[in-house]
Amino acid sequence: MSTAVDKSRKFQRLQREFAAHLRAPDSCAPPAEVEDRRMGIYRDLIYNNIESFIAGGFPVLRSLYSDERWHNMVRDFVHRHASQSPYFLQISEEFLHYLQSERGCQPGDPPFLLELAHYEWVELALDVSEAQIPTGLLADGDVLQLVPVVSPLVWSLSYRYPVHRIGPAYQPQEPPPNPTFLLVYRDREDEVGFMEINAVTARLLQLAEGDALSGQQLLEKLAAEMPQADSDTLQKFGRELLQKLLRVGVVAGLRP
Repeated sequence: MSTAVDKSRKFQRLQREFAAHLRAPDSCAPPAEVEDRRMGIYRDLIYNNIESFIAGGFPVLRSLYSDERWHNMVRDFVHRHASQSPYFLQISEEFLHYLQSERGCQPGDPPFLLELAHYEWVELALDVSEAQIPTGLLADGDVLQLVPVVSPLVWSLSYRYPVHRIGPAYQPQEPPPNPTFLLVYRDREDEVGFMEINAVTARLLQLAEGDALSGQQLLEKLAAEMPQADSDTLQKFGRELLQKLLRVGVVAGLRP
């Protein structure tokens, strides 16, 4: 019995040392029982797979960091973050949680880091979302007389920085006076699209996601919140906007 217990404890110790070394090879020694050449295969395999997936999920963010700073950040993520999911598809979300809650503000990090990372993560999140578009919707019709149904595969987002424009050639150090409103959506062909919108469009979609209101009722509600707007102009704008959103798939369809 004692021999079996001793073997179990030894194996558990080996597992802990093995995992600790893979997470932080520079500070945690590998198990003495494992040849370093073999450990090297695991070290490279684990890190390279994780780094490759993160770089692919956050291509703009990767382009803003030197190789040294990028790999330091990813290694810190591997070392520090306790992932809640074993699935590779969720590594991007785990990395986002690390940036938001564990990394803290580090010298050299851009001020828009968290917003850009969130924006890039949304594309993958929508691409793999299992949300289902309601059935029985009309693909065409009068957008004012019928009820526009916003697709569950649409995220309406607001950022302090214009994250959709950020890249190596454009890295604002201060947010502009007005926020950036964006729609990220998966269309009927399962392609992820992006659309810059304004505060009025964002509010219209918010209203449409609430009570089941016809397009006309939505615009009337919006007009009540904007007494300074010309009603005829708002009606024309609203009709054209709802037709466009229906066409691209942000509005999944219409209900009587």
